[in-house]
Amino acid sequence: MEKNTNLYVLNEVHKGAKMGMDSISTVCEKVSEPNFKDNLSFQYTQYGDILDSVNEIYKKYGDIPKDNHPMNEVMAWTGIQMNTLTDKSNSHIADMLIQGTTMGIIEGRKLLNQNPNINKEVRQVLDTFVKMQENNVEKLKTFL
Repeated sequence: MEKNTNLYVLNEVHKGAKMGMDSISTVCEKVSEPNFKDNLSFQYTQYGDILDSVNEIYKKYGDIPKDNHPMNEVMAWTGIQMNTLTDKSNSHIADMLIQGTTMGIIEGRKLLNQNPNINKEVRQVLDTFVKMQENNVEKLKTFL
């Protein structure tokens, strides 16, 4: 398998995990319910663990992940701010997070299906990332 394909997949996982962490950081201050905050804190830690795994694999390739474009981060932050301007309810925040996480699941599944020959270690971190997001959606549903 080409090094470039493995690095591409790793970079996509890195971007997705970073976006998940950024989104949680932004919405967490708007959440009032302790159980919801705990759930978000746990998810944040999971995303951090994925980033750690991606970074370890990247080292083996003698490369480092590319950061998300700052404009994408600003747009995501602005979108969250606008979406919670009139509705800061736990249900609305859970809904927003479910939608974003579902997009990550779709992208992850596409990467798995369209890159059957990626390195076993890369496939494992991607699969773990997708399954983690699927579990998180199920947990977020309880806050709707």
